[in-house]
Amino acid sequence: MANTRSAKKMVRKIERRTEVNKARRSRVRTFVRKVEEAIASGDKTAAAEAFKAAQPELMRAVTKGVMHKNTSARKVSRLAARVKSMA
Repeated sequence: MANTRSAKKMVRKIERRTEVNKARRSRVRTFVRKVEEAIASGDKTAAAEAFKAAQPELMRAVTKGVMHKNTSARKVSRLAARVKSMA
């Protein structure tokens, strides 16, 4: 357990930041899931629209420090390839 005042304050700050990051990560996963569902259903236009919405959300997670840049880039790349490969 934290002993000093500064350590206790850091614990409070970390808890708040964790909540915010959880929400951001959840939001990203929701957008990605929408793309994957559209791909699974075989609807190319819906998949393209969902991907267009998910891409900035993934990059926003990078700027907010929730996700690493390369992780986000890899996810975007793989989703784009899957959307593009739809017949």
